[in-house]
Parts: sequence; structure tokens; C-alpha cells
Amino acid sequence: MKSIVSAKKKVDRRYSANLWGNPNSPYLKRESVPGQHGQRRRKATDYGEQLYAKQRLKTYYGNVSEKQFYKYYVEAVRRKGDTAENLIGILESRLDNVVYKAKFVPTIFAARQFVNHGHILVNGKKVNIPSYMLKAGDMVEVVDSARQVPMVLAAIESASRDVPSYVEVDNKKYAAKYAFVPKFEDVPYASQMEPNLVVEFYSR
Repeated sequence: MKSIVSAKKKVDRRYSANLWGNPNSPYLKRESVPGQHGQRRRKATDYGEQLYAKQRLKTYYGNVSEKQFYKYYVEAVRRKGDTAENLIGILESRLDNVVYKAKFVPTIFAARQFVNHGHILVNGKKVNIPSYMLKAGDMVEVVDSARQVPMVLAAIESASRDVPSYVEVDNKKYAAKYAFVPKFEDVPYASQMEPNLVVEFYSR
């Protein structure tokens, strides 16, 4: 757990953002990037801004691989409507993200591991693929054997973040309903995200 916390702090500094709303984020105390000299970041080019927007979004959702992230972009383009909104909807529909947003675990990285270890049911069936795409109305539950894990109990009781409107949680049953696919404005990002710049990056 300590290594995950340390890694998250380094990421916050690297991308000049408190990505997950951590009250102890070093970004709240200094604007330098990781490294011995801690130089302030220079003003980025348009390409640099687009690249950073992409990296921030990928990292926020648990360091999604470039191959997977590009697939999400292609799918977002294919769907009707605004591509940036579609991209956010796809990312928010990942199983590990909903497990995190439901506060069954403390971090998105823990959510990925939790799903991998077979601790989650979707509509009553065990699913161990973090990138599994949920549909509106799907039910997500913690298996009985994992409900008393200290990490789970602590996450549920934590007041450090709120459950968003599109995830309806029943803590007594360790269950959550993915009520609807959110729009960009529905997602409680702790720092500024710019999916429009991500679309610009891939559409160059």
C-alpha cells in the first residue's frame, strides 16, 4: 500500500495535478516536477498540452495501456454524439472504475487488483477483468468472502470522497448499481480533465 501511495504522489507532481483529490498530495505544496532539481514546468506547446491531457486521463483511470486507450478513442468516434463525451462514458463504464467510485476500495489501483483476484460479481456472476464494460443497470457486488477485508471496510467508512450520482450503493449488501452512463459534467474529477484535448491529440 505504501508503494501505491508513493507512486500516486509522484504521478501528481509529474502531471501537475492532484488527480484523485488526495489531501496529502505534494502538488498542493509545490509546483515542481519529480527529480533532483525540481524545476518548474515550462509552458507546453499545443501538442504538449494534448499529450499531458491524454496522460492525465489515462493515469486517472489506473494507467490504462496506450493500446487499450486508443481502442476507447476509436469506439468513441464510432458512436453517435460528441466524441469527448463518449470517451468519458466508456472510461467510466470500466468495472474497476465503478468498484472504485462505489468506495469498495480506496484507490483505482486497488480496484484493479480487487477485480483481478475475483472479489467482484456482476449481475451475480464473478468477473475478474478490470476493463469489463458495464451497461446502465448492471449490479456490482463484493463476494461474501471479501466483505470483511480491512481495506474494504475502511474504504466504505471513509469520508474523503463521495459516491457520484450514477453509482447507487447499498453498503449493507456491499452492492452498487451502475445507474446510468455519466456525461463529463457528472464525473467528480478532483482536478481538471480535458477530454477534448485528448480527441485533438488522436485526430491530428
